[in-house]
Amino acid sequence: MESLKPLSDFFSAIEKDYRISITHIGVYAALLKYSEDRGFASPIQVFSYEIMRIAKISASTTYHKCVRELSEYGYIKYEPSFKRNQASKIYL
Repeated sequence: MESLKPLSDFFSAIEKDYRISITHIGVYAALLKYSEDRGFASPIQVFSYEIMRIAKISASTTYHKCVRELSEYGYIKYEPSFKRNQASKIYL
């Protein structure tokens, strides 16, 4: 049950945040799943297509918008690599 704590904390934090949409929640949950699969590593090094597949997002613009906004709102820290062959870093 300890693996649900980060998701529970996220839901508590966004309860009154009108800026968060279902897409943001899906991306955040996908990031948590990805992190859990890697032993809760922080930061996670990830390519957008890996998270898009988990979150069931087909447009890369939607993914990047959500990740950028989650970072701006303080829910994650996003360090884009801007290189096709190098993963971006995301701190949860």
